[in-house]
Amino acid sequence: MKQSEIKKTNPTVQDVARAANVSTATVSRALSAPDRVSAKTRDKVAKAVEETGYVLNHAARNLRRRDTGTIVALVPDIGNSHFSNILQGIETVCADRNLKVLIADTRKPSMSRQRINDYFSKNNCDGIVILDGHFSISEIRATNPKLPPIVTCGEWSDDPAVPIAVVDNLLGADLAVSHLLELGHRDIGHVTGLLTHKPGRDRVEGFKATLKRADLDPEKAWIFEGDYTLESGETAASTWLNLPERPTAVFCAADRTAFGFISALNEVGVRVPHDVSVVGFDDIDIAGHFVPPLTTVHQPRRAIGEQAAQLLLNVMEGGNPEEGNVKLQPWLVVRKSTAHRGGSQQD
Repeated sequence: MKQSEIKKTNPTVQDVARAANVSTATVSRALSAPDRVSAKTRDKVAKAVEETGYVLNHAARNLRRRDTGTIVALVPDIGNSHFSNILQGIETVCADRNLKVLIADTRKPSMSRQRINDYFSKNNCDGIVILDGHFSISEIRATNPKLPPIVTCGEWSDDPAVPIAVVDNLLGADLAVSHLLELGHRDIGHVTGLLTHKPGRDRVEGFKATLKRADLDPEKAWIFEGDYTLESGETAASTWLNLPERPTAVFCAADRTAFGFISALNEVGVRVPHDVSVVGFDDIDIAGHFVPPLTTVHQPRRAIGEQAAQLLLNVMEGGNPEEGNVKLQPWLVVRKSTAHRGGSQQD
């Protein structure tokens, strides 16, 4: 078809779909989440857009669909830099689509259950990104079946219809424990995250699996139950101090837990890494400036946020939510909180 025959005053997405010989849903995905379609399809859609002169009109789209132009991010602790980095990624992607991001701190005293439930309404937002693992989406859907599109970010969902963007926690735990094994440690403990959440359970599973591969009995390993907080690290340090036989290295499920663990030991003269090596998980901004600088598993938090936002946009544009899970790879950042068994600093 000649370009002059295709172009008209107000081309629509249907015109683009006809010109590219694809569905309107495919056009929407190609424009809103290009990484979700093949390069060949992207090229076909891009050529059709140029031929038809189509321009995505966000204001008209919002009026037609009665959209709010707003995405809600439900966050358990806005003050935690782990979440603020993820939010930066979400906001970057949404800004490109002229979407506002409303951030709601789910743990604030003023955040009532009714107020949270109000967010799960199509009248109040176009989509929701959940960063708080305490939500049961299945229970919410049972009482309110007409939910806006939802994705979870950094957490797993109990609803298979909800896409997730997470880090590979099993791999992260493996990186941490393998590093300690390479330094000669055989007596290794783990301060867990929340065991009611899958990320916390996965880190325990990864910890035990790596020990088992090293011919160490994971059931005899030291497990200190925690919840990602400074306080749980302090509690684990107190327990560690009272052990008749102490692990020479400890893997903490979160950097903040590691900070609490190290600080409590420092108060009684126990030196890290001379007396015990410590590895964290997250690589939050302060990790490299702590004393000693923390060896930790880096989560690509901004990328996790960007992927979560792309998943949400794809569902909002009619994509299949059950095809959208994304798992990103972490990596180990070696600093000064780990040393060879016996206290000598690694190279």
